[in-house]
Amino acid sequence: TTLFRSKQARFTLIGAATIAAMSFGVAADTEFKFGGYVKADVMFSDYSNGAPGSGSLSRQFYVPGTIYGDASNGKQVVDFQARESRFNFKTSTDLDGHKLTGFIELDFMTHTDGNERVSNSYSPRIRQAFVSFDNWAAGQMWTTFQNPGALPENLDFVGAADGTPFVRQTMVRYTNGGFQFSAENPETTLNTYRDPSGARVTSGSGMVPDFVARYNMKTESGMAFTFAGIARQLNIEMNKDTATPIDATELGYGVSFTGVIPVGQDDIKMSATYGEGLGRYMALNYVNAGVLNANGDIETIGSYGGYISYRHWWNDKWRTSITGSGFKADNNVDLSGNNVNKDSYSGYINLLYSPVKPLTVGIEYMYAKNTKENGVDGELNRVIFSMKYVLH
Repeated sequence: TTLFRSKQARFTLIGAATIAAMSFGVAADTEFKFGGYVKADVMFSDYSNGAPGSGSLSRQFYVPGTIYGDASNGKQVVDFQARESRFNFKTSTDLDGHKLTGFIELDFMTHTDGNERVSNSYSPRIRQAFVSFDNWAAGQMWTTFQNPGALPENLDFVGAADGTPFVRQTMVRYTNGGFQFSAENPETTLNTYRDPSGARVTSGSGMVPDFVARYNMKTESGMAFTFAGIARQLNIEMNKDTATPIDATELGYGVSFTGVIPVGQDDIKMSATYGEGLGRYMALNYVNAGVLNANGDIETIGSYGGYISYRHWWNDKWRTSITGSGFKADNNVDLSGNNVNKDSYSGYINLLYSPVKPLTVGIEYMYAKNTKENGVDGELNRVIFSMKYVLH
């Protein structure tokens, strides 16, 4: 037994040494980076119609469509969370002039598998996970239709949810200079014909990806702009074994513009988006891409939204952002009924302080209002206190 253990130990040491040597060989040409941040939020919220339950997304961050409230609950609530904290790992390898990159990022948002009673334990989720080789990239990334670099600096998780495209999904992307082209994961969301509940039908049917093209440009003065277009096939197959099966497709499309304009030390960030059948790409799927008519065909829902944000630096440590964001849908209530979302608006103002570069503390006030076609609305007033430490 002693001899066996001795041999086993030697083999283990040899194996470990071999793996270490191989790792060293890779590490010699590979750069490893860890990043992310730790963020703690305290949110005091006032819902006009009563607060959603503690597991609601609206209690984690502002999501249009989730603030209509629950009349059986109180209107004012406070939430403490560190769920936005995130961690990422990146490798970059130079292979005879070719660049190979891998990236994975996790955080703890959106899950309802924890609770606030004892441990506040929440499962990590994949935000991004992709590999790129020279001009090609594949994996889960921000949709090419969105420009995250133009988002305002707000304490709320999204910051201008009504007026921006906001999707992460798996895709294949090609980049050449300022041009980007991608084929991305398709998913269709619809309202059914004259459904009084306004319920959503989600369809994963279809074989055609969503196609996006984008152009990024930057001027010598530091201004940055993006122009993006999307074409997608809306597709649904349901009730196949009934007397009234549905098998329908329709074209959806959209265009989006973003800008970042320096104004001395300050900056202005903006976005404007319009489309037919954009659905889940805008305002966190506040409105669906289309609605079924009496014949079972898809009719697209038009939508448009945007935001503008001005950030002012009081000095090198203090700054303020003022943001306005809005979204509106062109619903055909003769098809969808009037229990569907119509428009959404929100505004933000904050004061942020960074005593040292990696650390930011701040306070933000936000107001949001959502309205349905039947006139029902919900309002949210929220004050957020945050501390954020960026990892290097």
